[in-house]
Amino acid sequence: MTGHIDQFNIDREMGCTREDFLRWLPGATRHAPIRIAEDKAIVQAGEATVEISFTQAPPRRIALASMPVLRVSFRFSGAGASAYREFMAYFDLYTKRGGG
Repeated sequence: MTGHIDQFNIDREMGCTREDFLRWLPGATRHAPIRIAEDKAIVQAGEATVEISFTQAPPRRIALASMPVLRVSFRFSGAGASAYREFMAYFDLYTKRGGG
């Protein structure tokens, strides 16, 4: 397969709680098969396997405002780079909050 890479990782912080993230996960993955164990989800997105680890971090505080912080790591395997880009583009679009 052209463009196939063995593994690709993305780490980020999201402004949500663990509960928010788990509620969004089915829609954000286009209802792909998901196995959840503790703070990890394994998603079978077509040919790609996406292992998503998440950890609640201390909230970010600015003056009196407080925002939840969830550290999220995505580890992709089993497909080409275009599959990863497509997965993340949809995931990001689905989980965007606010905006304008």
